[in-house]
Amino acid sequence: MVEGAAVERIWTGSRWTEGPAWLPDRGLLVWSDIPGDRMLSFEPATGRIATFRAPAQSPNGNTVDRQGRLVTCEQTPHRIARTEPDGTMTPLVDRIDGRPFNSPNDVVVTRDGVIWFSDPSYGRDRSRRDDDGVSGCHVYRFDPASGTVRQMTHDFVMPNGLAFSPDERLLYIVDTGSTERADGPNHLRRFTVATDGPLGGGEVLVDADGGHFDGLRVDTEGRLWLADDQGIRCHLPDGTLIGRVLLPERASNLTFGGAARDTLMITATTSVYSCRVNATGAAP
Repeated sequence: MVEGAAVERIWTGSRWTEGPAWLPDRGLLVWSDIPGDRMLSFEPATGRIATFRAPAQSPNGNTVDRQGRLVTCEQTPHRIARTEPDGTMTPLVDRIDGRPFNSPNDVVVTRDGVIWFSDPSYGRDRSRRDDDGVSGCHVYRFDPASGTVRQMTHDFVMPNGLAFSPDERLLYIVDTGSTERADGPNHLRRFTVATDGPLGGGEVLVDADGGHFDGLRVDTEGRLWLADDQGIRCHLPDGTLIGRVLLPERASNLTFGGAARDTLMITATTSVYSCRVNATGAAP
């Protein structure tokens, strides 16, 4: 952290917060209160907390595209949706080959406008017939320009947080499979990204060592900031752990906010926290 900086709790009142995203054009942090079926916002300039949207279709992960539009994982309709500048919602994708997704969880948008998202089964209605939806839990790539959606992974138990390196040549994906089965993984994997082609590699870069990872972000130096049981971990691109931001509760996700993108904004179980750091977040 920046010398003299402190972790500040800016809001509390949920059973599980998720999906922080910084809207630079509005100077606004938004996040998901999943059990409350709502999205909230925080304006650092005024300290104002407000309801951003409610009801909100069981929102989970959020990101911002290069046009400054909010892109959200909506669990109830099993889809990815976009908030337009006038506040209207545009559904983007909710199925592949005619089958609905499980429960879109986390999402990133690359500089060419392509949307990548993870689809574990955490928010899925378990009473739904298995043959109604997709088989397994995967990461998907959706191109809004062509309407094409592709399955990009095949061997994840519960794909969760994901983020690209600053040059978008590497994709990092968390697998939280240990929450689904006793012998499941809880680690971060690294893939190479070919232009409009399959992912390569997939080696485990960092293991949670009995703990629980969740969301992640990457800074402009390629360092990885990972949410876990104790707060936030910072790793070098080679996986070496170099620091922590400790919190009193388990962190779910994070984003870089503020005018200089040097403030960590963290969703953590019941609350939302912030702290200045000596890093600049890569573009969302």
